[in-house]
Amino acid sequence: MADTTPVVGGGDSALDQRLSDELSKYNAAATPGVAPEEELTVRIEDDGELLAGLSGWTWGQAAGIGLTWVHAEHRRSGLGSALLAAFEEEARRRGCTHVFATSFTFQAPDFYQRHGYEETFRWESVPTPGRDDVHMLKHL
Repeated sequence: MADTTPVVGGGDSALDQRLSDELSKYNAAATPGVAPEEELTVRIEDDGELLAGLSGWTWGQAAGIGLTWVHAEHRRSGLGSALLAAFEEEARRRGCTHVFATSFTFQAPDFYQRHGYEETFRWESVPTPGRDDVHMLKHL
């Protein structure tokens, strides 16, 4: 057998793509008749400048939010709500019945909760003591 020593490194987009491809094949085999996972992104720009963005995915009846960001100068302006509404609308169009999101307590769990997301799980002291990782769900 070849050398099977683990190789530890930093960011590796080629590895990420390969893992994604392999897991997609595995998932497709395990869920016949279900359309493959599809990325879903929403962006708001002004004259080519990114003001806000959201990226996630849909798969079967589920949608997940991976990253949400609003430029500091535009927070509390409604852009985040517009991103979320557009994401949820497209998720519904794709046949999703619920959306998953996670947010650290120092980020925006209150934002999601104001938009109908309910906390389903909390990892306390993640990433550090005094900060928690909040997992949420919204039924569409």
